Amino acid sequence: MSECSALQFVSPYAFEAMQKVDVVRLAALSDPELRLLLPCLVRMALCAPADQSQSWAQDKKLILRLLSGVEAVNSIVALLSVDFHALEQDASKEQQLRHKLGGGSGESILVSQLQHGLTLEFEHSDSPRRLRLVLSELLAIMNKVSESNGEFFLKSSELFESPVYLEEAADVLCILQAELPSLLPIVDVAEALLHVKNGAWFLCLLVANVPDSFNEVCRGLIKNGERQDEESVGGRRRTEALRHLCKMNPSQALRVRGMVVEECHLPGLGVALTLDHTKNESSDDGVSDLVCFVSGLLLGTNAKVRTWFGTFIRNGQQRKRDNISSVLWQMRRQLLLELMGILPTVRSTHIVEEADADTEPNVSVYSGLKEEHVVKASALLRLYCALMGIAGLKPTDEEAEQLLQLMTSRPPATPAGVRFVSLSFCMLLAFSTLVSTPEQEQLMVMWLSWMIKEEAYFESISGVSASFGEMLLLVAMYFHSNQLSAIIDLVCSTLGMKIVIKPSSLSRMKTIFTQEIFTEQDWIYRQLCETTTPLHPQLLPLIDVYINSILTPASKSNPEATNQPVTEQEILNVFQGLSGGENTRPTQRFSITTQLLVLYYVLSYEEALLANTKILAAMQRKPKSYSSALMDQIPIKYLIRQAQGLQQELGGLHSALLRLLATNYPHLCIVDDWICEEHITGTDALLRRMLLTNMAKNHSPKQLQEAFSMLPGNHTQLMQILEHLTLLSAGELIPYAEVLTSNMNLLLEAGVPRGILQAVNKLWMVLNTVMPRRLWVMTVNALQPSAKIVRQQKYTQNDLMIDPLIVLRCDQRVHRSPPLMDIILHMLNGYLLASKAYLNAHLKETAEQDIRPSQNNAMGPEAPEVTREELKNALLAAQDSAAVQILLEICLPTEEEKGQSSAAQDFLRDVQSPPSPQGAEAEEEEEEEQSLLCNLREVQCLICCLLHQMYIADPNIVKLVHFQGYPCELLALTVAGIPSMHICLDFIPELIAQPELEKQIFAIQLLSYLCIQYALPKSLSVARLAINVMGTLLTVLTQSKRYTFFMPTLPCLVSFCQAFPPLYEDIMSLLIQIGQVCASDVATQTRDFDPIITRLQQLKEKPHDFSGLCQDSSSKSCSRDTASLDPDVQLCQCVENTIIEIINMSVSGI
Repeated sequence: MSECSALQFVSPYAFEAMQKVDVVRLAALSDPELRLLLPCLVRMALCAPADQSQSWAQDKKLILRLLSGVEAVNSIVALLSVDFHALEQDASKEQQLRHKLGGGSGESILVSQLQHGLTLEFEHSDSPRRLRLVLSELLAIMNKVSESNGEFFLKSSELFESPVYLEEAADVLCILQAELPSLLPIVDVAEALLHVKNGAWFLCLLVANVPDSFNEVCRGLIKNGERQDEESVGGRRRTEALRHLCKMNPSQALRVRGMVVEECHLPGLGVALTLDHTKNESSDDGVSDLVCFVSGLLLGTNAKVRTWFGTFIRNGQQRKRDNISSVLWQMRRQLLLELMGILPTVRSTHIVEEADADTEPNVSVYSGLKEEHVVKASALLRLYCALMGIAGLKPTDEEAEQLLQLMTSRPPATPAGVRFVSLSFCMLLAFSTLVSTPEQEQLMVMWLSWMIKEEAYFESISGVSASFGEMLLLVAMYFHSNQLSAIIDLVCSTLGMKIVIKPSSLSRMKTIFTQEIFTEQDWIYRQLCETTTPLHPQLLPLIDVYINSILTPASKSNPEATNQPVTEQEILNVFQGLSGGENTRPTQRFSITTQLLVLYYVLSYEEALLANTKILAAMQRKPKSYSSALMDQIPIKYLIRQAQGLQQELGGLHSALLRLLATNYPHLCIVDDWICEEHITGTDALLRRMLLTNMAKNHSPKQLQEAFSMLPGNHTQLMQILEHLTLLSAGELIPYAEVLTSNMNLLLEAGVPRGILQAVNKLWMVLNTVMPRRLWVMTVNALQPSAKIVRQQKYTQNDLMIDPLIVLRCDQRVHRSPPLMDIILHMLNGYLLASKAYLNAHLKETAEQDIRPSQNNAMGPEAPEVTREELKNALLAAQDSAAVQILLEICLPTEEEKGQSSAAQDFLRDVQSPPSPQGAEAEEEEEEEQSLLCNLREVQCLICCLLHQMYIADPNIVKLVHFQGYPCELLALTVAGIPSMHICLDFIPELIAQPELEKQIFAIQLLSYLCIQYALPKSLSVARLAINVMGTLLTVLTQSKRYTFFMPTLPCLVSFCQAFPPLYEDIMSLLIQIGQVCASDVATQTRDFDPIITRLQQLKEKPHDFSGLCQDSSSKSCSRDTASLDPDVQLCQCVENTIIEIINMSVSGI
């Protein structure tokens, strides 16, 4: 509405005077200012007031005196003398007529046919006629507005355009609206005035004469306004009109701006009002209202407002109207001026001064940012981030230059300064396009280097713990590991806004970080060497990123751009002087934290190397793996124990190490070891150390060796030394480990007291908590058979992991020494676990073998992997089952032990009878026999415990072992001693269905023991199945096979009846059926077998008549035909014995 620029608007002073009816201030107005307010003043003077106070009467007199000298008052008085009731009726009729005939009808009731133009008619007309002319024109515009459906139009009207009659037309307009408010609502009138020339001037005069309607008019205009005001002419005219209204009443400008935001209409008006308000603000160093307002719109929680204003920014850039008439341009200019206002005066790198145009632009080196400007600078940075990231603002070259200069300035060391540096750094990451020239890039690198150098100083001076140095470190880690999404999340979190950052835009920053700023590859190693507790939470991610940078190139274009791993010598230096004992701590060069971190690095590196084997093979890269010799020299278990006591200071390092151990070294994570360790390090250990004497501390490994050499003749000194050593801690026992293990073979000699064996077992278990791998190797080599020791055959750790069964190839005497057998079983369990991990690692290490043959493989690329995996699983299954079978063989008593067992039973029976005089030699023999029996039973218990653990860990082993079978003499032991044997109930039906007769016999015998041990419904169903199978086999087996099958399985029927009495009828029928089949075969050989069949039938029908039969009578009946070797006769006798056992068992049960 530039057409109003020459007109005089109502001043804020005059409007405030009208609002407050301040007669004194009104009297101070000039005649031109007073002329604009005459309609309201004349009505005040002539109309009857509602206020009857004396003060208003005096004010009214002053108003009359003020109006007395103004000539235009008379014409206004004449306008007020018209019959407005009749005028309103005619106007209503005209509205109805126009509605009936259409808005374009030229008929008018208010105004008859005009002879001249509106201007001439208005000039020659009297007051009533003038009212009708203006009213008719205004109603026509209002009707057209209501019918336009929101489409803007500009109505040409002589009445509102002629500069001669503007004041008179304004007087008429104000009087009409005041006298006919129902016909002419002020909001509708204001809306209509936007469509005529000089409409903003008329609107301001109308509102000035009705000052109470200011808010109503503004809200109505905003509510009816466009969502984007600068997109159309109508929007710009509406914005300009409202802007004039707010200039007239500046105290309500911010309230109007609030209406704009509330309605999400006219964003240009909101910015324009803010700009007007900013200009009127007193210039200070605080954050301006413009920055606060725009930041609130883009960073507030209202997504609707954010989208609305973002659209305003984007549309404003597309119009390319970068001139002073654009509100967006004015806003950007004002923000740029504020930004430049807080920068020190320096020379720009973008604009070359005219006076020195021939010189090269220098890189700007700003002096420190003033402390009073830091908060404002941070606010400006966040605003520009929001404008560019959320609203899509594309900065000009000048804006980008000034922003870069601000971001790379150096603030004072205050909390606000730390915040500013963090924001600047994140803005550089988010909008890397701000750096476009080599000079600007050099400036950025210098500033980043300054950040690294000054980080510690800022943290110490400002007192802010979470300084920008941590952010630098974190970003460097993420760049090295190519975790660009993590960097984006960090930037958005620091800036406090969610903006879209393309990962590709970070490529240049990644190169700068990985190749220019953090170039020293041993930097991480030095960080680890200098680390102390408490552990920084980002150190573990730093190590992970470093490992990834070793395996993964920084860019695809440069596959050689990788870091080098830490050398083995550097790793050994960290653990130099660490033997695991507490007495070696003062000589350690590095802290326990450093050693744990290096251990974490080594384990994580090896795990990552295995996990990426295929990828590295495809890239034809093979980073170096650490040797097994290095791993053997690291006291892993000792370090884990130390970490357990420092869990609070180490954060998540202890749990991370446990995860790596469980994955790669499962033999170091055996549950029994942890339980034993808790016992060793508990309260009992503290009490034992209180009993520790100087004599115990003075025992040397040499003295221990001398005590061992005295065996078996003198064992007192050895027992004393061993008892003293049990008071030492695990670390203090390490020097004695080699002597202790190398002399274990001496403990196998006869006459070694059990106390020495138990003491050695106890010491071995303590040493196992700190040096298990080395201890196991020494123990296995020490317990080899004598022939191997002579040949000096020494096994290595690698040998034992490849073939864990070497552990069981020890001296046979160990099998009957429970304390030493306990050690053997512990090592066997550990090496079985280690072998699984070793084979898994070997499979991953050789994964490149799958890549070459898969190219020409018709079965597809996955076939080699499946085959190798299956082979590995088959090898592990065979290994585990072989170990189980060997252990079961150890449980079998030897021929000598069987004789001793029967003698021991006789001894137990003799205990109850009066003792007879015997010599000392006979007593020693009996005690030895009883002791040997106890040793066998104890070994069996230890083996059963291990087998139970193996079965629970992998139930497939149970099935494999029982399908292989083992001596039936051990069934009673395994079922009673291994609690997990109930698993066999799941596969016994499958085992019975096997075609081999031996497996069927073994299955039924196993089932008989399981039914007694686990009398469950499942056992009943399997037993019933077994009986049915036996009945079926009776009809299909030949005579020889029938004898082979039923002779060992018939006694099992007794167990079935004992466990499940409901099976009695089925079992008895089966037994009679077996007898009948045998009798029929005998009959074919013309033998009389009827007495036996008759007796069997009587046993079934009248079992109580034979309940008195004892086992001896049945034995006598069997002995009658012992000379007969006929299988059918023997089988029939076995049937009879089985029936008698069932009858006796049932009678005794009752």
